[in-house]
This record gives sequence, C-alpha cells and structure tokens, in this order.
Amino acid sequence: MLGRLASEEDDILGRAVEWCALSSGSRNLPGLEAQRAVLESVMAQLPGEVENLPLADGHEVAADGSLTLQGHPDALMLTVRPQAPVQVVLTGHYDTVYPAGTPFTTVTKRADGALNGPGLADMKGGISVMLAALRAFEAHPSSKDLGYRVLLSPDEEIGSLASGPVLARLAAGGHVGLTYEPAMAGGALAAQRKGSGNFHVVVRGRAAHAGRDFDKGRNAIAAAADLAVRLAAANGQREGVTLNVAGIDGGGPLNMVPDVAVVRFNIRLPDAEAAAWALAHVQREVAATAADGIAAELHGGFTRPAKPFTPAQQQLFGAVKDAGALIGQEITWAPSGGVCEGNNLFAAGLPNVDTLGVRGGDIHSHDEYAWPESFVERAQLSAVILAKLATGEIPAAQIKAAMG
Repeated sequence: MLGRLASEEDDILGRAVEWCALSSGSRNLPGLEAQRAVLESVMAQLPGEVENLPLADGHEVAADGSLTLQGHPDALMLTVRPQAPVQVVLTGHYDTVYPAGTPFTTVTKRADGALNGPGLADMKGGISVMLAALRAFEAHPSSKDLGYRVLLSPDEEIGSLASGPVLARLAAGGHVGLTYEPAMAGGALAAQRKGSGNFHVVVRGRAAHAGRDFDKGRNAIAAAADLAVRLAAANGQREGVTLNVAGIDGGGPLNMVPDVAVVRFNIRLPDAEAAAWALAHVQREVAATAADGIAAELHGGFTRPAKPFTPAQQQLFGAVKDAGALIGQEITWAPSGGVCEGNNLFAAGLPNVDTLGVRGGDIHSHDEYAWPESFVERAQLSAVILAKLATGEIPAAQIKAAMG
C-alpha cells in the first residue's frame, strides 16, 4: 500500500491542483456542480455504489432582511461493503470559501516550496488524499473485513445545515469517523473543538427624509450598531466563549433615515452550558433593542456542538499515533477553536479524527497553502489506519462503545 501511494504522488497532488481551478465557493452552484461531477468520476473508480444525495434548500437572511432560499448541489456518497463487521465513515467537503469571480483561481509555488492555491488545503487536497488511501487499501488482504461510507458535501463552509442530517445518519451506523480537514500548523491533529453558531438579527425602523422629516424616522443602522456593541460585551464574561460581530448590512442614501439593518455574528463555546448562557445573552440583548418604532428579529442558532477530548477520543487518537509511528510519522494533537464535520459526527455518537488532510495553513485567505510532500505522507497514514481497523488492531467497536 505504502509503495503504491508513493508511486502515485504526482497523480494525488496533480488532481488536487487541477481541482483548484474549479471555483467551488459554497454559493457558486455552477462551480459546485462542476466539482461534484469530477469527484463522482474519481469515486467511481472504487468498489461499491456512488449515489447523488439531494439536499434540502435552506433559508438565508438577505441584506434587506428578507428570507431567501439557498439551494445546494447534491452530496456524493460512496458505500462499500455495508455488511462488513467494521464500519468507517469518511467525510469531506467540496465547497470552499472563495466566491465566484474571485481572482484567486490558480496554484503557484512559493519560494519555500509550499503551494499556494484556493482550497488546496481546505480541502481539495484532503479529498484527494482520502480517495487515494481508500484505493490503496482495497489491495490489503483484510479489506473485506472493513466497510465504509464516504460523504462529500457542498455546504460545510456555511455550517453543514443541509448535509447535517446525512452526517448524523451515517454516524449512527459507523464505528469510527475519519475527516479530511487540513492538519493544524506543524501537522498536529485537532483534539477537542469548540462548538459554533451563526446568528442574524434583522433590525427594522422607519424610513424618513433625513432633513425634512428626520424626527419621524427610526434609524435601523444606529439601533443595529448599538446592538452589536452590547452583543460583543459577552466577550470576557465566560471562559471559552467568544462572540464575533462579523458584519452589519443596511443603509442607503445619505439623505434617508435607514429603515432596515442586519447584524451578523458567530459564537464559539466550549460546552452545552456555555451555549445556554450565550443564547440567553443574545436573546436578552435582542429583546432590549425593541423601542418606539424599532423591532428586532433573531435568526440562526447553534449548529455544531462542542467536541470534547473524551476517553473514546483519546483511545482513538492514541491508536492513530501508534499507526503513524509505524511509518516514521510523529503524530501530535492540540485543541482547536475551529469547527468542522467532526463536530457533527461526534454529536451523533461517532468517535472521529477530523484533521487527516494535508499539512498547510492560512486557510480561508488568499495565502492558503499546502506542503506538497504531505499528500503522500497523509495518504499513507490513512491507509495504515484503515488496515489496522480492518485487522482489529485498532478496536473500532471498543472505541465506539467508550462513547457511552
């Protein structure tokens, strides 16, 4: 397996580089469809059945405060040996944070050898690594004892709201989960993760001429700005809770009192108790925004619970560390404030490692990069993990049972 992956380095890296030319931002439906079609053809090279899973439309709050439908392309699912005694769930996402029309569309090589490209680390490189590892694993003599489902979704970067129910369903039928987000800086795996929620508050006032009828107006922008300051006051009040006011939409001509604004913010938190505290803070401040001629309406919520480093997770990470040691890779881990599909899988009862993708950094920026040598390195790590799960040297059922 390891030799085969080493000989395929150019293909594993090259196809990820090619995929970066496909602009597949979460709301770029034509680009996502193009990426989905390419991935479907690669997945078809593996045994089993490839399915296109339709996802329900979601609602988004537009800049004018109205609710709009957000459509999604299909998710892709590959099912292999569903009756095998060991079942693994592998997940990834083919959407990126880079919208249609972005000038960041090509991969270039930096002076230090790293490759700079849109989605190369997060996570087109990770998908290439995953599929390469699975193909190599199929040659292992114990492959018949391990079944797996692969889910590639188009909406992870916007919260997995549409694919979340699918992730939960797959998690219920698996023993262990493997997800291919990029490794943390230096190659470490993410251990515990915070939970996350995205919120939008529509503030409505009353429009008026800013000169002739100023007193008749009720300024939604001013009310939204005041709300944003009061929301941000949550920071520092409870350990591990952060509230990031990311934007305020609204406004118009300078001679018009604005009648609508939308405050958008994200909350990160360490546990369910912190989530209840943060939600109470938000609801209290939104209610306090209501005044003469001003109304405020809260949308959104917590979509990814925290992922603690439980005994089951510790056992799984220890097994991954041992697998890495067999091939000369030192595996370490550290806490992360980020969230991903690993949060969803854990919330549904599935122990998982969610940073098995390539080594890189500066994700969600035009400086995003990946180290080319890490493609084969991480594919080999996954192949060994799969082999150890198949032979029982990594006791999948025992680890799952430790979730309680």
